[in-house]
Amino acid sequence: MAALPLNDDYPVRRAPVVAFTLIAVNVLVYLASPLATTAVWYPSDVVGRYCAIDDYIMLWGAVPDEMLGRVALAPPPTPECGGLDGKAVWLSVFTAMFLHGGAAHLLGNMVYLFVFGPVVEDRIGRIRFLALYLLTGVAAAYGYALTSTEGTAPMVGASGAISGVLGAYLVVQFRSRVTTLVFGLVPLRLPGWAVVGSYFAFQYLLYVTTSNTPGSGSNVAYAAHVYGFVAGVAVGLVVYRLRWRSGTRLSDVY
Repeated sequence: MAALPLNDDYPVRRAPVVAFTLIAVNVLVYLASPLATTAVWYPSDVVGRYCAIDDYIMLWGAVPDEMLGRVALAPPPTPECGGLDGKAVWLSVFTAMFLHGGAAHLLGNMVYLFVFGPVVEDRIGRIRFLALYLLTGVAAAYGYALTSTEGTAPMVGASGAISGVLGAYLVVQFRSRVTTLVFGLVPLRLPGWAVVGSYFAFQYLLYVTTSNTPGSGSNVAYAAHVYGFVAGVAVGLVVYRLRWRSGTRLSDVY
């Protein structure tokens, strides 16, 4: 993206335990996966490693045709590797949120979670923040599954859940100012609503122009980003309505 968030000026009042735990889990899962050179227990030869990655992604990734019941188990992308014997499809919808296709994919997602996650967690409480993360991640996965033209291609990454966090941020803390690195060079303090709003607009534009266009060459699940963000806005609005009705501070509710 043309802009990278660095810091939000909202002073959180409690340690963002859930947000930092989610970051740690994402990092550890990647380091233990065959995509990372740190996972020395996987085959070291090129073919063996490639097959291990294929099997790993198909086992723990969210495959649209499997999620929607079109097939019991999607065929392996590389038949020569053998494929899987079984899979818990319902579980893969959750595990896919913690898988990443590479170090750059992981780093990009964790930066957004590091900047916006603590703020949203502080505003709505730890338990609600964890529920927000997981539920919007599921909504993002099914949104992608229902609109994807690649029914057997697995989806991995925390982007859908993190988009949900950004959607909730737009509702609960849009008045903040976010230090953002524009074009990788210029740091600017921008309104929070502008940063997350432009993120959504950019993701939606990419979704409608590339996601379902045959031959576009895109392997990014932009639909998951869009539906995750919309789900996050919806959850944020519901949570804030509960606050208005109860008259309590959300950050006091765990």
